[in-house]
Amino acid sequence: MNKRIALACVVLTYIASLITAQTPPPESLCRLTGKVIAEGEPLPFATITVSNTTLGAASDINGVFELSYIPEGTFTVKAQAIGYKSAEQTYHFTKGHPAVLNFALETDVLGLEQVVVTADRNEQKRTTASVIVNTLTPRLLENTQSVSIAEGLNYIPGLRLENNCQNCGFTQVRMNGMDGAHSQVLINNRAIFSNLAGVYGLELIPSSMIERIEVVRGGGSALYGSNAVAGTINLITRDPMNNSYDISTQFNSIGAGSGGDVAGDYSLNMNTTIVSDNKKTGFALFGFYRDKDPFDANGDGYSESSKIENLTFGGRLYHRIDYRNKITLDFIRVNEERRGGNAFDKPHHEADVSESVDHKITTTALTYERFIGTGSLLSVYGSAQNVDRASYYGANQSLADYGQTDGLTFNVGTQFKADFGKNSLVTGFELVHDDMFDQKLGYLDLIIDEDGHVVGSNGHVPNTTITDQNKNVYGIFAQYDHRFGPVKASLGARFDRYEITDLDHKEGNNSGNVFSPRLNILWDLIPSLQWRVSYSQGYRAPQVFDEDLHIETSGSRKVVHANAPGLKQETSHSYMTSIDFNRKFGRWNIGLLTEGFYTHLNDAFAQNPEYDETTGVTTYIRTNADNGATVKGVNFEANASPGKHIFLKAGYTIQQSYFGDAQELGEKDFLRTPNDYGFLSVDFDVTPRWCLLASATYTGKMKIAYYGSEFKPDESIIEEGEGADIIRGSIRTTPTFFDLGLKAEYDLKVAGLPLTAFAGVKNIFNAYQDDFDSGKDRDPAYIYGPTNPRTVYAGLKLNNVFGH
Repeated sequence: MNKRIALACVVLTYIASLITAQTPPPESLCRLTGKVIAEGEPLPFATITVSNTTLGAASDINGVFELSYIPEGTFTVKAQAIGYKSAEQTYHFTKGHPAVLNFALETDVLGLEQVVVTADRNEQKRTTASVIVNTLTPRLLENTQSVSIAEGLNYIPGLRLENNCQNCGFTQVRMNGMDGAHSQVLINNRAIFSNLAGVYGLELIPSSMIERIEVVRGGGSALYGSNAVAGTINLITRDPMNNSYDISTQFNSIGAGSGGDVAGDYSLNMNTTIVSDNKKTGFALFGFYRDKDPFDANGDGYSESSKIENLTFGGRLYHRIDYRNKITLDFIRVNEERRGGNAFDKPHHEADVSESVDHKITTTALTYERFIGTGSLLSVYGSAQNVDRASYYGANQSLADYGQTDGLTFNVGTQFKADFGKNSLVTGFELVHDDMFDQKLGYLDLIIDEDGHVVGSNGHVPNTTITDQNKNVYGIFAQYDHRFGPVKASLGARFDRYEITDLDHKEGNNSGNVFSPRLNILWDLIPSLQWRVSYSQGYRAPQVFDEDLHIETSGSRKVVHANAPGLKQETSHSYMTSIDFNRKFGRWNIGLLTEGFYTHLNDAFAQNPEYDETTGVTTYIRTNADNGATVKGVNFEANASPGKHIFLKAGYTIQQSYFGDAQELGEKDFLRTPNDYGFLSVDFDVTPRWCLLASATYTGKMKIAYYGSEFKPDESIIEEGEGADIIRGSIRTTPTFFDLGLKAEYDLKVAGLPLTAFAGVKNIFNAYQDDFDSGKDRDPAYIYGPTNPRTVYAGLKLNNVFGH
């Protein structure tokens, strides 16, 4: 702990010295005004920035912008907006001579001009990034009516959201055939999404707070460290650049028209940004409220979809100290209660089955940025996330299953980016620390007679520590990009020292040194055709992971997770290649991507169940598979538009995931992993006010384990274990699902204010699982397919500019 405190103090002292050592720039009277238009019309909320400075502004409702405090000299001014190609002008600014620059932006239908940062920890255009970066915009989240960001990730090639528990709705996002623990989740480029928050994390974050989501498939451990094996999901929050607001409300009727239970799901979103007149200070504030009823699909009195109440709020504040220096503060607070099972009107220990978690998650981040010279940027940052989680995973009116989990994660570090003409270097170091303490709470062991009366007590059962884990990762990383004409080569590497301390059981203590190299090559074969190839190495440390904190519970079965003694780190070797074609044919804009991936996992983590008859508990023991595991496949993506009024986006994945040796229930294939899946989205602006939207997901067949009691007559039943400690289960193959949704939007004005009304239906054909296990003795993990049945929704959105 002393080392961590010392390092944090060094970093903070370094920040302070940088700020206090600044020499104020000469007093400047340079002022810039102008207007941004697109297709002859004013373009509101376009971002105007001055290169190699912190200066920036946004155009107003009339497309007009203003920037002051510009120093004398020659600078490049850039105008950009989502959905448009950026434009640049170089200008020599002189004191006392106001400048006027106007910009006319062209539509960027395929998003080729989007600025991304996740590929190389460096801002650049998507087409110049050495790896493919998919961007999920707020518009797509709105089109698919995604309440949480997890739902929207279904519309990225190679990604699929799945529900893993009937009781509490534990979801995860699989990427390129690997489960959620193989993906690194970042918030504003920082790895502070803790193991504890990761259990339900992506469903906790409302889509309204996101400026965009960047997804990089393939190993990213060279830049982002442990867990970035399958890829990286970077959540980028809104940056205040103008005065704006939007408020939206929505009501969903889950199960409408399905002939069974109907559950309500109400949500409210609020966002506002305020910028000072001198553009030096900006503040963004967001809020989200959700109240969702439990949904019972088969009428057995037990939920298939959990009850959720979520209140999330936060903000981002920045201040430009001068034209070279900027400081940014982020804050996010999540309060969520979710519960599944039955008897929702009773305390947990009076229900036959109850799984409940009450999250209080606080995330803060402080970043200092300093531009140096003509193309260098120094960033010093510190971020932290604290998780307070009360839980109950119990059945049969048990008092012994209340729990409390506390976690603290922080990330401090520095990063330096230098540009050398067509070449660049990014380097830095960081410390990531994670504390996790999980315990079962004590209780009074009461004696109850046949009439339900308390007649005595066996005394008090004390608290029991389940996990007391402390993890430190010290990392240093670097990546160098070099241009050889049409070829760009990126060579990166990271060295990590991880130290895992099991403060309670001791046998979980572990440490290791990991070198993770990365090589990416981008070749512009012709202006419209790019070829990429890459190799990367990654790892996952042998620790307690997020999914270990979820307990499957029923009246007859309880599932927990544990690491085997001597568990070794999992190491990945990933190879990817892609062809990216983007071109305009007449009125049509066409984008096609084919991406092949192959990953081999040495010492792959595998889990096999062991049953203890005396306690009735099944423990999934994480071990290293002797012959590792292999994941391989192809992602396809197509984007097409005959103009600005219609846009089509589709993705499809064909893949295989398997262990070298048989694992759970004698199966080599990864369970819960379909060999093919995909999505489709269509956006059609019928008129300037009317918009019609369609979205769909396809889920292919997959193998899933079943451990219930209702085996089918012709089903193969597999027994694992010896003597009385036998687990009976089977491998089932699920059907395919096609989930289609339709939505309509209409823009109107009420009392002079822009208002958007929308309504739609998700999962029109009710493609939903029809063989759920039932009753208190069910297998709650036997759940697959779309996360919700047919759902009808409607809502309103009020803002100060129309979105179409």
